Amino acid sequence: MKRPETLAQMNAALARFATEHGVETGLAYRPGPSDIFISPYSKCGTTWVSQIAHGLRSGGDMAFDEITEIVPWLELAHDMGRNVNDPQPYRPRLFKSHLPWGVIPEGGRYIVVLRDPVDAMVSLYRFFDGWTFERGAISLEDFAEYYLDRMGREDYWSHAVSWWGVRDHDDVLLLAYEHMKQDLVKSVAQVADFMGISDERTRAVAQAQATLDFMTAHGRQFDDHLVRQARDAACGLPPGGEASKVVSGRAGAGRAQVSPAMHEAYAAKWRETMGTAHGLESYEDVLTALED
Repeated sequence: MKRPETLAQMNAALARFATEHGVETGLAYRPGPSDIFISPYSKCGTTWVSQIAHGLRSGGDMAFDEITEIVPWLELAHDMGRNVNDPQPYRPRLFKSHLPWGVIPEGGRYIVVLRDPVDAMVSLYRFFDGWTFERGAISLEDFAEYYLDRMGREDYWSHAVSWWGVRDHDDVLLLAYEHMKQDLVKSVAQVADFMGISDERTRAVAQAQATLDFMTAHGRQFDDHLVRQARDAACGLPPGGEASKVVSGRAGAGRAQVSPAMHEAYAAKWRETMGTAHGLESYEDVLTALED
């Protein structure tokens, strides 16, 4: 069994990652009013915010194999042998997702992180390289084009458009990945305020356990190995793939690896989507708006 070596092969493998019945089971979940869904787009901070929110609700309990064990994927839980209605060890109940507003079940509360689309794409490429395709078999430039136009209906752009439209709702907290990198203490405080957790010691523990150093030292607890164990065979992927979620580096570091022409294509796509829908002509407009 070999890993995919072309985009077409990779796409075919990923199409089997979640079953239709499994996704429908997740979408049928009826949230309680205190349930929190952590739903950034892929590689935009889902694991990071999951760790922050779990640390806040638990006082820093790290007694889990991998974070998916205690913050389950909404749309993948059934295919991993989980029931989204099962009790969770702490309150509020937390779920991970990549779903846009309008698709994710309504009635709960929502934390979403936006990230520069070029950086998110580069991060996803690195995440997939050696897992969903043979290491080095697909170039970054080819993957960038795929991400731009071929990620399906629920792509980065529709996800961002959907959540920006509800960013002023009381039950939605919208953050920027770049702001989290710049000021983790402030970001943890924003999540804590949203969750109604005022205890300073709990906030300090959650902040300490959400640092790059801490999460790197506990990398096995954030590497999605439970997902790979449950779904690799269904995707036709051999065991043993690597998929690191915690990486070092400054925000924006991936931009230099992408061609100027592709940068312009991404900027044009942004104007076509977020610009048309919300009057945000660039990602920098998002950062400015979220600073207010």
